[in-house]
Amino acid sequence: MREATDADILLVHSEEYLEAVKKTPYMSLEDLMEFTLQYGDVYFHPNIYHCAKLAAGATLQLVDSVMTGKVRNGMALVRPPGHHSMRSAANGFCVFNNVAIAARYAKQKYGTERVLIVDWDVHHGQGVQYCFEDDPSVLYFSWHRYEHQKFWPHLRDSDYDCVGKEKGAGFNVNVPWNKVGMKNSDYLSVFCHVLLPIAYEFSPDLVLVCAGFDSAIGDPEGEMCASPDIFAHLTHLLMNLAGGKLCAVLEGGYNLTSLHQSVCQTVQTLLGDPAPRPANLDAPCASALESLHCVRSAHRQYWSCLKHAADLPTSDVSTKAMELAAEDEEKQKKAEEEQSAEAWPEPGKRAAPAVRTALVLPDGVACPQGCTRFSSPADAVKVGRLGGTFLKDSDDSDARTTLSSLTALVQKMEQNEICNGLALVRDVSTAMMCVVQDAEAAHLDRVLIVCVGDAAAVPSRCQRDDGTTLLVQFSNEESEEQTHRFHIPLCLKKVLCITIVDIRVLMKSYRLGACSTAEDANSVYNNHVVFILSIVTFFTPCVCVSVLHDISKRRTVFVFSQGCSDVSAFMQAVLGLVLPLGYEYDPSLVVLVRSPGSGLRDGAWQQLTGLLQGLAQGHTLVLMEEGEKACVGTTASSLLGVAAASLGSVRAPPQDDVKALEGLRRRLQDDWKLLQTTGDFTSKEFETNELILNFCLLDAAPKPAM
Repeated sequence: MREATDADILLVHSEEYLEAVKKTPYMSLEDLMEFTLQYGDVYFHPNIYHCAKLAAGATLQLVDSVMTGKVRNGMALVRPPGHHSMRSAANGFCVFNNVAIAARYAKQKYGTERVLIVDWDVHHGQGVQYCFEDDPSVLYFSWHRYEHQKFWPHLRDSDYDCVGKEKGAGFNVNVPWNKVGMKNSDYLSVFCHVLLPIAYEFSPDLVLVCAGFDSAIGDPEGEMCASPDIFAHLTHLLMNLAGGKLCAVLEGGYNLTSLHQSVCQTVQTLLGDPAPRPANLDAPCASALESLHCVRSAHRQYWSCLKHAADLPTSDVSTKAMELAAEDEEKQKKAEEEQSAEAWPEPGKRAAPAVRTALVLPDGVACPQGCTRFSSPADAVKVGRLGGTFLKDSDDSDARTTLSSLTALVQKMEQNEICNGLALVRDVSTAMMCVVQDAEAAHLDRVLIVCVGDAAAVPSRCQRDDGTTLLVQFSNEESEEQTHRFHIPLCLKKVLCITIVDIRVLMKSYRLGACSTAEDANSVYNNHVVFILSIVTFFTPCVCVSVLHDISKRRTVFVFSQGCSDVSAFMQAVLGLVLPLGYEYDPSLVVLVRSPGSGLRDGAWQQLTGLLQGLAQGHTLVLMEEGEKACVGTTASSLLGVAAASLGSVRAPPQDDVKALEGLRRRLQDDWKLLQTTGDFTSKEFETNELILNFCLLDAAPKPAM
């Protein structure tokens, strides 16, 4: 383990401060005490300079290992912590700002353009905020106990409306906790509705985590009630950003039991072990919803993913007033809460199955490296029964054998002998029906089905209203209205750019490779553009060419279309709808279906596959039809735990899609509490905000080329 050099430390701290700290090993006890009084809430020891250099150096060593590909991710277990330390001052037990130094180091040494810093310590990391508040290349997110500035460090700068300065405005995201006792639901809600949408739009090249575990249950500083296992899920949700380049660095944590449990949950997730099923998920509390609401409103002018956020709540209905009115009641409950926080269930053992990923593949389709080809032993009775039930009009023996292997795979997953799987099948509708029936027989009490595309008709067995299945169906076509709370159709329309150019110019340009997209053709041959028509999609950019005849000018023209909205609306739906729904539903099995011709970009498909593995202890089964065999490799890679490639900066989603998603979220939030982003104190917020929403969306939408 190396020590940080002076050059490393000076990336963040002043030379005067460094020289002063260098003298501490030679000070007497009296001199150290006097030196300490210059700063706030920090103690110096003759060895602290050496320890602080090791802490910063270990953090940089981890960054080196991750950025060079030596390891995929990692955690630095260091002391002293760092996130309170400022340019010329120690503070809050922190001497050198380990994570801030790491961010500047990565930018300088590796040319990292965008760094995301996630601070889940219960105290505000003001040192990190002050370091980057005017820097748009570093996005700093912090949640912290605040209690309307009553909690340390008692800074006005820790509130939600401190969003950064100058060019860095919008790149500082503070989520203040204004009461104690925040739970797993509160943490997940903020991730799904604030951090992740902003992070995907920001598109970092590196993720650094100020991993303080004083935000876990039992900690005397934090007084929160989030169980250690929630940190497995928070870690998992960050692991698909930045191509998986994630460095967690230990900060606070003062309950030795919850500290080691939370660290273990984080490290096991970084190692690829399936996350445990989340415990005790219910509705976010009113105070958490107010903070969530305020943060989204404060940042909606900076991030297109939040353009639809509601107005700020009025002061007379703020939970600040509610808190003051309920202060006596809180005091009465405090002793009881403290007693209940003294003990909590120890997280269960996370035993990774012997087989990570098993694939059911037709003959002739190669099994990707790292996966296991799976087939069940021949059982004529079982094969015949399955054929009679699901393939009544077919005597296709291969299809029957595939279904037999599929049901055997589900049973192995239920027994935790296999973590996840993929099957190439003749018909995904039949396979879905078979899996759901077999899941019932295997006592898998809840099955989440996420279906992407329009071609496959979803069987009625998969649309049950008794809660045994939850179906989320992505489509680009209008479908029937939602009939019950367990069937959720998501319609995202298409956006196409249609351009007409002279056939002779177009053929010449494509033949010579001068342009490969509609945008290139417009910029190079804009004199030949007749018109551009924009309509709505999340599908893969592709060029479709047809021939028309322009009689008025007696020339032949090509009409070609290209998808323009990329994956923005799709990812907004995944992060703000699918993940909260999935976590609240808490399935035993996730079935992910890719129907033929879905057109979804591989990167977005990999993100969806990766994110959903945080549910159901990683038991995810992917179903694709045999025509989709080109996607087997990328899908298997995600199932093996390889992070998806970055999607790049996600631009503003189409207006119609945003309005449709927001309308659906509002309709569903009474039944699904993790979809809430505002509290009851704003019952009329959507009526008053509708015009503002429309204007914001129009302003943020990409403008067609002229």
